[in-house]
Amino acid sequence: MILIFRYLVPKGYTGISLFPFIILKNKQDVTNDTLINHEKIHLKQQAELFVIFFYLWYVLEFIMRLFQYKNWNMAYLNISFEREAYANELDLFYLKKRPKWAFFKYL
Repeated sequence: MILIFRYLVPKGYTGISLFPFIILKNKQDVTNDTLINHEKIHLKQQAELFVIFFYLWYVLEFIMRLFQYKNWNMAYLNISFEREAYANELDLFYLKKRPKWAFFKYL
């Protein structure tokens, strides 16, 4: 389900996935297939890790990448979940063929 809540989406981002919702900053982004696909990939990752483990892993990996790159944006872009989502966001059929635990490939 897609929700529009401008104030829940962090500054500098267009949308976030908080299982089972995709939360967008702007109403017009509902038609952005690439963004929606990116967020749906995150929903799949969250479901695989029973949601709570996804968020724990996400935060821990972000902290590890922050120490590694010493740059907020580089740390974010190199989280395995983000790498998978960005690498496949243009393939609108990716989720139909995505193997389980595919994010491991991006560690």
